[in-house]
Amino acid sequence: MHQARTTCPYCGVGCGVLAHVDDDRLTDVEGDGDHPANYGRLCVKGSALAETLGEHGRLTRPRVDGVEVDWDTALDAVAERLQATRDAAGDQAVAAYLSGQLLTEDYYVANKLFKGFIGTPHLDTNSRLCMASAVAAYKRSLGADAVPCSYEDLEEAELVVLVGSNLAWNHPVLYQRLRTAKTRNPLMRVVVIDPRVTDSCEIADLYLGLAPGSDARLFNGLLAWMADKGKLDTIYLEQHTRGLDEALAAAREDDCTVEAIAADCDVDAERLETFFYWFASQLHVVTLYSQGINQSSSGTDKCNAIINCHLAGGKIGLPGAGPFSITGQPNAMGGREVGGLANQLAAHMDYDSPGAIQRVTRFWSKASLTPTLPEGPGHKAVELFEAIERGEVQALWVMATNPAVSLPDANRVRAALAKCPLVIVSECMADTDLMPYADIVLPASSWSEKNGTVTNSERRISRQRGLLLPPGEAHHDWWIIAQVAHRLGYGEAFAYEHPAEIFAEHARLSGFENAPDHPGHRARMFDISALAALDREGYDALAPIQWPVTADVPHGTARLFEDGRFATADGRARLFPVRPRGPVQALDATHSLRLNTGRVRDQWHTMTRTGRAARLMNHRAEPFIEIAPEDAQALGLGDQQLARLTSATGEYRGRVRLSRGQRRGEVFVPIHWTDRFSARALAGSLLAAHVDPLSGQPEAKHGAVAVTPLATACEATLLVAGDLEVSETVRQSADYWTRIPLGHADRWQLAWGEGEAGLARLTESLPVPASLWCDDPATGRWRAAGLEDGRLRWWLMVGPPAELPGLAWLDARFAEAAEGLPLEDGRRRRLLAGCDDGGAANGPLVCSCHQVGQAAIVAAIRAGDASVEALGARLACGTQCGSCIPELKSLIEESSEEEGPHVRSEQTPEAVQVA
Repeated sequence: MHQARTTCPYCGVGCGVLAHVDDDRLTDVEGDGDHPANYGRLCVKGSALAETLGEHGRLTRPRVDGVEVDWDTALDAVAERLQATRDAAGDQAVAAYLSGQLLTEDYYVANKLFKGFIGTPHLDTNSRLCMASAVAAYKRSLGADAVPCSYEDLEEAELVVLVGSNLAWNHPVLYQRLRTAKTRNPLMRVVVIDPRVTDSCEIADLYLGLAPGSDARLFNGLLAWMADKGKLDTIYLEQHTRGLDEALAAAREDDCTVEAIAADCDVDAERLETFFYWFASQLHVVTLYSQGINQSSSGTDKCNAIINCHLAGGKIGLPGAGPFSITGQPNAMGGREVGGLANQLAAHMDYDSPGAIQRVTRFWSKASLTPTLPEGPGHKAVELFEAIERGEVQALWVMATNPAVSLPDANRVRAALAKCPLVIVSECMADTDLMPYADIVLPASSWSEKNGTVTNSERRISRQRGLLLPPGEAHHDWWIIAQVAHRLGYGEAFAYEHPAEIFAEHARLSGFENAPDHPGHRARMFDISALAALDREGYDALAPIQWPVTADVPHGTARLFEDGRFATADGRARLFPVRPRGPVQALDATHSLRLNTGRVRDQWHTMTRTGRAARLMNHRAEPFIEIAPEDAQALGLGDQQLARLTSATGEYRGRVRLSRGQRRGEVFVPIHWTDRFSARALAGSLLAAHVDPLSGQPEAKHGAVAVTPLATACEATLLVAGDLEVSETVRQSADYWTRIPLGHADRWQLAWGEGEAGLARLTESLPVPASLWCDDPATGRWRAAGLEDGRLRWWLMVGPPAELPGLAWLDARFAEAAEGLPLEDGRRRRLLAGCDDGGAANGPLVCSCHQVGQAAIVAAIRAGDASVEALGARLACGTQCGSCIPELKSLIEESSEEEGPHVRSEQTPEAVQVA
């Protein structure tokens, strides 16, 4: 057995991972105590990485027109069909859509091929959906896509503001780092600004539950308040910035009294002024912001409103200070470094930067080969699929992402994909929602197999090391792209044999014609030229390092703009005038509820990886609709009832969750569920395709929907052995279904409006007849199980899932069946009960690390373990990644108030008071 250092493939925190490899098998992972991003911490998703591996469900051979072929045939087909499209319709009829899941080396080669040699500007990335507004705002204000902060600033800050970020769920390791820092420094204050009361409020000294879309109004108000109270840093503003007068004038176009701002933001005026005073009075302030700010039709302005306040107070370029956008994907920043956005060139150069096109052309030119770069930017993500719909783009290559799920107006995107003459998909999983639209499918390597680098939210480049061989005939994305480039006649420019060579070229380009324009400052801020001389051995040993990395700063740069000089032409930052705008997706009489979307704690994107780990599937096992109890009552909805959301563009079905942390008139749904896991649970189908006019980022936080009960005559839970599947006929006839992988079986939740007919279709489709049966005619409840040669094949309960026993015992019986072991007589008798004698139901899962359910926690609290520490000592919950601690605290609070936990899944707004 040996250990290897690599990087987690989930969020942009970029945690270091120690992987234990034994006999070409990854047996376990743990946090890397030496990695500066996490110092040994891992969230539950990272801790479960070893459980997400294996060849089951992987794509292992290329396919052309639905037929498996060898690589030469597939690569020839890609090159020939791309060239045919170019010949018939021009270079700009070809496009690529990439992913923050790719490594920097993959991204670099793709950008070089499409923009440099195919000559199309239409290469964009799913990072457009999460980071584009933050990028545009940084460039507009600071002169470059340059996050100024480091994670260590969280420990140095006197005030940390979380706005539009549920850090506790979406970046759990950073949240735990902040939580620890607050414990060590009792004077530190944390403010949470979010329409929802989330688990992040557990450490909040102040909570502002603002109205969705009012963020710019709030920060404009803060800027005006600072000016009115004499809290501006006039010396810093005079020496290092421009644009204060214009920014203030725009902010003062609206009534700037605290009362007026509070009314517009729908927050308490006294609390709002407390926040203003805290922000203005402290120098060391970090504002962490994420999708709640970015995913808006005015997301760039909202980011600039935040940056304005930091510049106005001189709260940037200092330890514990700065506007800090938190990245959503593991390599969203690395992709931007190499030109992964449609409005970028490589190495942070832009089409409108003087001489940039010619510079990249010179760098990529070979003796007999000169690239032909486009003259201007290409289509951003939403525009790209609209161009496909219009027939302007006729060939699309998608790599490591699933636009059939993640883009807004998903049904329209799917129709565009169906219409596209050529869709090429590079993917590691065999069955995704995108596959039905693919003409050519190319099997790609995945985490634990890929070898390259990623860049996290604090500009830290880390190695993601290949630990295992790709399954079957899967290959690395950079290799696939380079092979196609060879077939298109560009082989001389793509003669790579190892990712170290690609990284070295990328590093050389970052320093190419990038002489200092001022002592200590390069013309382009992104510069890692000091790493260009790395050979394979040095590349393999590369330790985490933050850019810039130059001859002047060979060990990297933790914090930017410390001398007050920015990346603009005159070295001064810009305060930008912001005029707040409401969401484009307007509420009306039909769609009167404001829709918010986001991630849940244990899942990631479209669940192609997390859906393979059983313990990650049970914290939020089904697609859900979170709604305030008062709204639910008015709409005739009960907790755990099935309901449907409808918008002008689509429909979503899920299970109701009552939450007092949800504002009235608003609902929240998760983004993760796809057609592989549920029917009609695409959050993207509910969203209209409105985007920020500058960044192109979609307005994913401000949908307009209606909610109604889903009429069902009966519900059922079916557990089937892992080699069985619920038939397509049964799924199509069900009004609701969702699949929940367990360790050794699949759990299916089903519901029908026509109960008897639906159940009849289900039971008729089961592979073996019922061996055990019990029913209660008075209630319509019944249970059955099917055995074959004494081995459990399926288990069925008709009734709501709230009546389920703990499923771990049943899952263990499926494990025995898979090993060929027949059921013992005693267990056979207990099979319909679903548990051993005296066994208790676990209830909803709270602690994924140790698989501790709500029922056990509530019982322990009632027995006297009324603290997080006591619960940890008894049940181990909360003792590993810490993500469940806020939920544990809520259960303790609920128990002390003798309230039912079924209503209160988060803290109430009243629970978060001014300290």
